[in-house]
Amino acid sequence: MSKKVLIISPHLPPLNAADMQRIRMSLPYFKQFGWDAELVTVDASFSEIVKDNLLLRSIPAYIKIHTVKAFDKSWTSKLGLGSLALRSLWFYRRKVNQLLKETHFDLVYFSTTQFPVCILGAGWKKRFGIPYVIDMQDPWHSEYYKDKPSDQQPSKYWFSYRLHKFLEPIAMKNVDGLISVSENYISGLKTRYPSIKNIPAATITFGAFAADLKIAEDNCLQFTPLLDPQFTNIVYVGRGGADMHQAITVLFKTLKDGLDSEPQIFNKIKIHFIGTSYAPNGQGKPTILPLAKQFGIENNIVEITDRISYYHTLITLQQADALFIPGSDDPKYTASKIYPYLLTRKPLLAIFNAKSSAIGVLKEYGVEHVYGFNSGNDVDIKIYNFLKQVVSHDIKEYDYNANAVKKYSAESMAGQQCLLFEAVINGKD
Repeated sequence: MSKKVLIISPHLPPLNAADMQRIRMSLPYFKQFGWDAELVTVDASFSEIVKDNLLLRSIPAYIKIHTVKAFDKSWTSKLGLGSLALRSLWFYRRKVNQLLKETHFDLVYFSTTQFPVCILGAGWKKRFGIPYVIDMQDPWHSEYYKDKPSDQQPSKYWFSYRLHKFLEPIAMKNVDGLISVSENYISGLKTRYPSIKNIPAATITFGAFAADLKIAEDNCLQFTPLLDPQFTNIVYVGRGGADMHQAITVLFKTLKDGLDSEPQIFNKIKIHFIGTSYAPNGQGKPTILPLAKQFGIENNIVEITDRISYYHTLITLQQADALFIPGSDDPKYTASKIYPYLLTRKPLLAIFNAKSSAIGVLKEYGVEHVYGFNSGNDVDIKIYNFLKQVVSHDIKEYDYNANAVKKYSAESMAGQQCLLFEAVINGKD
């Protein structure tokens, strides 16, 4: 007999939000692992996130989705409460109270980076006796930006730092299970909250969802091409920021060397950084182009701060000659976005903090050009040769390790989540 999980995810399609991707890609598979899923999300009209209606095509028609409202941001932001989590908190509490009264669920699962909604789990556990699991896709309360210059801190950092420091213990001291993209996030939480040191926990990355490529290809004519066919185009789609500079500097230094020594080859290269800002379209500040100007290579770098839709991203990755993934200087950074890149099988260059778990995953797949920040001069030579090979089209599509492809598929990741659910409701650690 199937068990029932109630999933709390303020962002769902058609919103093109990174933190709903795990759930979106897992929904087609929960049933085969013995779990029926229902979701509670915030009506998309209350969010300013870019919408991509094609994302709805990947949600199985049988999935029951409940929507809640949120307070209008136009007046809550005057009080400093602009986040969707805070604006929807009261509506979530009322709606889920009603659902838990009317229907039996075995588990509540929070999968979101809108972390303040997670505090509701403790109340539902106390009132209805229902266990809850939190998916830590990013750190909630973090000290990472505390000593950073103000221009590198997120918007309203002073307020959010103190709010998260207050709210996180409410949710974490009562949680029954943890899922995370990084083992570091889990170990950090268990150290901070000794009362949860023995609860079930699992490190589960996002998965590769091959069905997305078909949706993108079937609708490719909807998207405006962003690349210039007169050049060799290397593409990164994702956020920018100063914490990426260490990885990007490795590439820019090598590109500068190539432009100086073999301009006839390297002037054919355009490296595109797309969707680098979380700010509303038209309001983002470039964080990559200023770095390119320091190296004098700005004519070979394109930065588009506006974010593009998910399937526009996939088509752009497929249209590229090669792909680049930079990692944060934070060793806990996992870059779950690597899987769409891997699905394309395009030539790929990845540069991460040497301690990032993404390096191990990429090597499992068999990606050749994946490096840590400070790996020596031979890496500069390897990247130099990689760029030359891309220009001359000497690199073929990758034939990845079949075991890794299966291991990191969205289906496999959904199965791992369900194993964690089982451990929680059966009281196992």
